[in-house]
Amino acid sequence: MGMSVGSAGGRNARRRGRRGSRSGLISEINVTPFVDVMLVLLIIFMVAAPLLTVGVPIDLPETQAKALNSETQPITVSVNSDGQIYLQETEVPIEEVVAKLQAIARSGYDERIYVRGDRAADYGTVMRVMARISAAGYRNLGLVTLQEEGN
Repeated sequence: MGMSVGSAGGRNARRRGRRGSRSGLISEINVTPFVDVMLVLLIIFMVAAPLLTVGVPIDLPETQAKALNSETQPITVSVNSDGQIYLQETEVPIEEVVAKLQAIARSGYDERIYVRGDRAADYGTVMRVMARISAAGYRNLGLVTLQEEGN
């Protein structure tokens, strides 16, 4: 009798133990879905990043200068090989460049302005654009080039 009572109690104890573990909270973090989402976001940003650059087709000259770090979207003035002038992606006549810059410059005359000149563009046109911007009071001008390959 002692034997049968002990074994019956053991079975009930085992059953209670199983039920208790099933209803308990799982304290492990499943990282797999998180990693899947992060990989998908990485791929999306890798594909979208090249599409966020300025859309004026310019064949930039190459130099050995290092790339600049920029936190905000820079103001760019581009001169293509035909001598057309673009502010960001909008074509503007040379007479209106300064007025448009004053309208969009967030930090006034301290705003950094990048001038992109096509390799085949007339040097005089690029210099006239830079002279007008400088004469308007903007002192923070930069020329955009590509880094030379192999360095």
